[in-house]
Amino acid sequence: MTALKPSDQMPIVVTMGCRLNAYESEVMRAHARNAGLAQAIIVNTCAVTKEAERQGLQTLRRLRRLHPAAHIVATGCAVQLDPARYAAMPEVNRVLGNEHKMSAESFRPEMDTPVLVTDIMEVRETAEHLVEGFDGRARAFVQVQQGCDHRCTFCIIPFARGNNRSVPMGRIVQEVRGLVAAGFREIVITGVDITGYGGDLPGTPTLGQMVRRLLAAVPELPRLRLSSVDPAEVDADIFRLAAEEPRLMPHFHVSAQAGDDVILKRMKRRHARADIIAFCDRIRTLRPDAVFGADLIAGFPTETDEMFANTASLIDDAGLTYLHVFPFSIRPGTPAARMPQVNGRVVKARAARLREKGHAALASQLRGYIGTWAEVLVENSSEGRSAHYAPVHLASPGVAGEVIPVRITGAGKNALYGEAIA
Repeated sequence: MTALKPSDQMPIVVTMGCRLNAYESEVMRAHARNAGLAQAIIVNTCAVTKEAERQGLQTLRRLRRLHPAAHIVATGCAVQLDPARYAAMPEVNRVLGNEHKMSAESFRPEMDTPVLVTDIMEVRETAEHLVEGFDGRARAFVQVQQGCDHRCTFCIIPFARGNNRSVPMGRIVQEVRGLVAAGFREIVITGVDITGYGGDLPGTPTLGQMVRRLLAAVPELPRLRLSSVDPAEVDADIFRLAAEEPRLMPHFHVSAQAGDDVILKRMKRRHARADIIAFCDRIRTLRPDAVFGADLIAGFPTETDEMFANTASLIDDAGLTYLHVFPFSIRPGTPAARMPQVNGRVVKARAARLREKGHAALASQLRGYIGTWAEVLVENSSEGRSAHYAPVHLASPGVAGEVIPVRITGAGKNALYGEAIA
């Protein structure tokens, strides 16, 4: 890790984990700056796996070695789950739970309570914030909900995030309008369980209804992307939008987790293997150019070779390309931690096999774009992403944040190459 350089005007925020953390990091950056903590370093931790927790601890220790005088704040999901561990670290000055990290009061220099963590399961509302920008990013993330009402047997995140809490539509529209006015050409809808959106709001609007109204209310928004969808919760409006709304990007990331029905039941998922395939097939029928990613867990407890084969074959059967593969990680306090475990070497090998298949599927997909053209969001002068979320290396510099037409001239294992169309 190279030394970070907190400026006189802006605190440093190290974001680990999900896109929701990226959104929350911008809220914390503004809170710390407004509170006069410009020299602070904030580490927004992740707890989705044991490895994520290890990296968070390692990051905090390295940052203290690199910046002996910095005011270091530890926060995020790992902190929420085990605040005492972080409070005991000599490297950390302040410990904030997931509720308190979103409060401006938590960052006041005169705050004399170094540990602010409360029971997240008691929180009933989602704090609303207007984020003005995203440091160093071409796209902006907008939180539409927090928490999760489901209890998958492998997952600890509901205990770090609390139950489902949705942001009212009007507030979402207001934030998106502001971000578009600030120059952002792509908005990513994010949350813990975005397809659970609206169940706690008056009238119980669905995610699809919210997105449809958002696009109608902000016609100047060029591109809208969904972060991750649960195939058991996708509503009719999402399918309608996939067919009729070109501003909804044709890249859908599915919270699949496995491709074997027995394992899915033991995970306490609410979908079956066939539901994942049916979702992808239906979207592909409505939007033939659609592409699909997925979260997949390798080596879930009791997984046999045959069960793993069903998950591996799902990549082909559902047409998945952008994979997030996780070797199963025991999370103390979850039901899966008490199930018969798969040998660690087997877990590692299965994860490698899934990644290998994913890389091959992605490379094949990318080759199919050669000779076509794409609308590319420029992320820096030489790179961007297409509507299908494919990385694109640009032959000539572009302006970060702009969406430009690009002719695709080549493809590598995980990226495209193209020239801007004049």
